[in-house]
Amino acid sequence: MTRPVLYFVRHGETEWNAQGRLQGQRDTPLNARGIGQAAEAGRRLGYLVGEARDRLAYVASPLERTRHTMEGLRTALGLDPAAYATDPRLVEIGFGAWEGLTWSGLRRDEPGRMAERDRDRWNYRPPGEEAESYEMVLARLRPVLDGLTGPTVMVAHGGVARAVMVGLGLVSREEAPHLEILQGRVLVLDGGRRWA
Repeated sequence: MTRPVLYFVRHGETEWNAQGRLQGQRDTPLNARGIGQAAEAGRRLGYLVGEARDRLAYVASPLERTRHTMEGLRTALGLDPAAYATDPRLVEIGFGAWEGLTWSGLRRDEPGRMAERDRDRWNYRPPGEEAESYEMVLARLRPVLDGLTGPTVMVAHGGVARAVMVGLGLVSREEAPHLEILQGRVLVLDGGRRWA
């Protein structure tokens, strides 16, 4: 099945990103750098799509960092910053009890759990009620991907990007958790190709 092109943007930087903290589904705002990254993503997208910007669908995770990235992006495109949809299925992977912690701290304090995660990053689910594996994220994203009817700009999260790329058949489950998804960049996911 041919899918429409998806312009995926990871939200701009937050203070928790700068500190290396796992945000997951916590609602954290963009910092000054993140605000700049949102505007830069809009400029890059404008270069890619030109006049077609008015004909794209725009959807974001409802978390503050993604909404503000979308609004900065749309402002840079010369579009109404508020004229986009949100979808709760686009929220970041839930890290459960690990949210707010750092990977270095977890490696020091939870070596057993981290070793278990390293054996199968795609299916590993951290401790805590709200925690998810990437496979669980992909399950909630499949209806979103299947519902895309035309070229779409999606502003979401790094974990969501990894699951989306697996769902679109662009990377394997083994490769996806190791991908670096840069903030404020535009990933063009087009047919069987991905490029930034």
